[in-house]
Amino acid sequence: MAKHICPWWVGYLLISPFRHLSQAPKKILAPHVGSGMTVLDIGCAMGFFSLDAAKLAGPQGRVICVDLQPKMIQVLKRRTAKAGLSERIVPRLCSTASLEIQDLQGQVDLALAFNVVHEVPDRDRFLAQVKQTLKPDGRLLLAEPSFHVRRKDFEQTVSASQRAGFRLIEHLQIRRSRAVLMAVG
Repeated sequence: MAKHICPWWVGYLLISPFRHLSQAPKKILAPHVGSGMTVLDIGCAMGFFSLDAAKLAGPQGRVICVDLQPKMIQVLKRRTAKAGLSERIVPRLCSTASLEIQDLQGQVDLALAFNVVHEVPDRDRFLAQVKQTLKPDGRLLLAEPSFHVRRKDFEQTVSASQRAGFRLIEHLQIRRSRAVLMAVG
């Protein structure tokens, strides 16, 4: 875990139009994000999923975007302003020790952890922090890159999620990913 954190400049590759061809954020998120929802985008980078999540959540919704790297958050803020979504997107910096989301306890409808868990230093602490933010009917969409995270390691993350108090709803079919939808309890 956390042997390597994606360099900030890779964020530009992550928001590439070519990635939209294989992992269209709106298509991935539409079944899980509805109007008025609060979404927590953990490891948001430059907002590949954040902007579409904000559009799907609508004017009454919000997306809290958390990342470790200030450069990622700076670019996210610029992209958010350009898209006219500043009212819906709340960028935040976290630390390696904490997601800094204690104030969100019981407020989040959907937490998105896309290609991030393999980078965190303490997976169990990470999952516990995420769970605390979720509403009683909250969900966690957890995905890891299949070209980088072995099936066995992903299964260990799913098991850790279950130990943290999540239950598996379903395995999701997302290109180039190993992905699951989890629920609280």
